Amino acid sequence: MKIYTRKGDDGTTGRLYGGRVGKDSPATEALGAVDEAQAVLGLARAAARAAGGTGGELDELLVAIERDLWVLMAELATDPTDHARLTPGASLVTDDMVAALEHRIDELTGRFEAPTEFVVPGQSTIGAWLDLGRTVVRRAERRAIAARVEAGPAIAYLNRLSDLLWAMARWQEADELLLARDVATRVAVGEGARPIEVPVDP
Repeated sequence: MKIYTRKGDDGTTGRLYGGRVGKDSPATEALGAVDEAQAVLGLARAAARAAGGTGGELDELLVAIERDLWVLMAELATDPTDHARLTPGASLVTDDMVAALEHRIDELTGRFEAPTEFVVPGQSTIGAWLDLGRTVVRRAERRAIAARVEAGPAIAYLNRLSDLLWAMARWQEADELLLARDVATRVAVGEGARPIEVPVDP
């Protein structure tokens, strides 16, 4: 079976249950951002598996989120007039899906003391991928709002997911958190380098 159809050569893409929309339309931008977020979470999962986390809690949680994102993408790929044809939980985001994220956020944040300051990303590879995923999800939320996606479970899901990814990143970094306030003096890499003074409270 060929994977190309040439139908999109005119700059449009098909929607579920018929119809086409421009590839540069707000709806397609929102869908693409969610697709990108799913790919970034795949990188986080690959990093976790490479570190020996295959089948572990983080691996399973990321798989569940990635599957949820297929549901969200199905909804975003469908014209709102056809939403009645979608299946809740399979191709339409539900309140229960949002509640499940809130439960995981509460459960994870109970495992560590939440920082009260900005956190410097990059203390761990997995944490960095999760932080990147968080920023892509936040962009997806903005794009969905710009696409006039109806306020409801889909928008709420994206909002909670960005919170969950923040919590997951902090959970993975555990006691290795680097707060913005801690970055007062750093020495540049290289022999004979001079300290770099970074003002904390300019």
